[in-house]
Amino acid sequence: MHKFSSDFYEKKSSLLELLRKKAYKKGDFTLASGKKSIHYLNCKPVALNGYGLFLISHLFLELMDPQAKAVAGLTLGADPLVSGVIVTAANMAISIDAMIIRKKIKSYGTKSGIEGPYLKENTLVTVLEDVVTTAGSSLKAIKKLRENNFVVKEVLSIVDRDEGGKANLHSNDIELKSLFTIKDFI
Repeated sequence: MHKFSSDFYEKKSSLLELLRKKAYKKGDFTLASGKKSIHYLNCKPVALNGYGLFLISHLFLELMDPQAKAVAGLTLGADPLVSGVIVTAANMAISIDAMIIRKKIKSYGTKSGIEGPYLKENTLVTVLEDVVTTAGSSLKAIKKLRENNFVVKEVLSIVDRDEGGKANLHSNDIELKSLFTIKDFI
């Protein structure tokens, strides 16, 4: 069992309060997965808020495999998350790099599908997500990372909607660690 810092649950409670105020909406929505839902979570207003990103970054660092040398995620949702985690880690004298995975490979310059520092093959990378529904975005990121010879064993998410994402990741030998589930909001 993982031992969390003394203020882990206080930070988690503060983040949940922020998410309830700024990220959760009830209505008729179509999710990125194409599914329909009456519950919608847009974590970007919280991840793009200084205090919100502070909380997310500290909590993710505590959940993350300590052997991981980098964090990565699919642009745009993961951009603030990976940035927040590496800055928070640096402030704690922990060396972690970040990579952003493009949804579409650029057609100019290096034509790279992954942006970030050079990392050796077989580097352990943790994928970061805001919300996991079916894990489609996570699986795209994992596929691109594995094609580039990185090792991915876990995905960290702010919220798991409990709609098959955990099982889809598990079938690809990936553990999903989420701070919250949709049940925390309904």
